[in-house]
Amino acid sequence: MLAVLIVLPVVLVPLYLVVDPISTPMFARYLTGQRVERDWRDIDAISDRLKVSVVMSEDGQFCRHQGVDLGALRDEIKTFMAGGDARGASTISMQVARNLFLWQGRSVIRKALEVPLALYLDLVLPKRRIMEIYLNIAEWGPDGEFGIEAGVKAAFGVDADALSWERASLMTVTLPNPHVRKPGHPTAGLRRIASIITARAQQYSDRAWCLFDGRAPEL
Repeated sequence: MLAVLIVLPVVLVPLYLVVDPISTPMFARYLTGQRVERDWRDIDAISDRLKVSVVMSEDGQFCRHQGVDLGALRDEIKTFMAGGDARGASTISMQVARNLFLWQGRSVIRKALEVPLALYLDLVLPKRRIMEIYLNIAEWGPDGEFGIEAGVKAAFGVDADALSWERASLMTVTLPNPHVRKPGHPTAGLRRIASIITARAQQYSDRAWCLFDGRAPEL
């Protein structure tokens, strides 16, 4: 099993420079005959507001680290060793590694495996490709909607290339639990969280610089 966990990413990650992958949750649903809806979108065909919102919500240091936020990871380890409820510290690269090669659910072993996988992902793939994969394999809806295009269509009936700040932020805050959070029918609490993400994204949009290939984002 360990050999598979080592060899499979080594072989597959370079292929993902040009091959569009599926996630382990998607694969599991295919195997069990459940619905999977995914329409791959190139990174430049996805709303800039959405991309900035995701960075500021999920991984504010995405453009600066090499796959792992070492400062956040050290804090996580200290909290865990002290007996606290360790959570967070997952970068976007670590989430991509988990969704491509590992299992879901909280686990110290899984978290430990995410770290070298995320470092390898960042070594082989450009930041734009990592984000493109992330946005296209994340689960964005309660009924097998994977990828931002399927999620936005299910929530709002529109494409993912042009979203208002409100819709971009509502989609972003769906990510932790798309089976419960409904961006198309948001609660007052979900709108409040989304408004915080919007303000943060508008103020710190420059932190997502690596996603725009030298151009100014359309915000």
